Amino acid sequence: MRGMKAYAFKQLYRLRKKGEFQTVYKTGQRIRGDQFQLILVPNSQQDSRLGISVHGCRGAVKRNRIKRIIREFFRLYRGRLPQSIDLVFAVRKDFSLNSPQEIAQRVLPLLVKAEVFDIA
Repeated sequence: MRGMKAYAFKQLYRLRKKGEFQTVYKTGQRIRGDQFQLILVPNSQQDSRLGISVHGCRGAVKRNRIKRIIREFFRLYRGRLPQSIDLVFAVRKDFSLNSPQEIAQRVLPLLVKAEVFDIA
């Protein structure tokens, strides 16, 4: 059980305040995918943090499932992402990825292309 704590998605890994999101939106580097957009900005924290923005998606069940899958992706790949970065995952209404692995297949090549992520 001790090893599982390394993969926990703690509060300190989340963007929660309006001001934190606004800073990322105003100053962040944007990487566009076909069903989502990633916005990245260096932060002054020791760890990377995630924010999720789901707009245009009708139904709370669908919205919450999308957020749960994105959080799971971040939890699994957080150790391979650059340190000290804030990432907002902005989802479009036609988002249809159904697993953290599907998200990884779409997101990781975009991060490598933008020279933000080292695939090693």
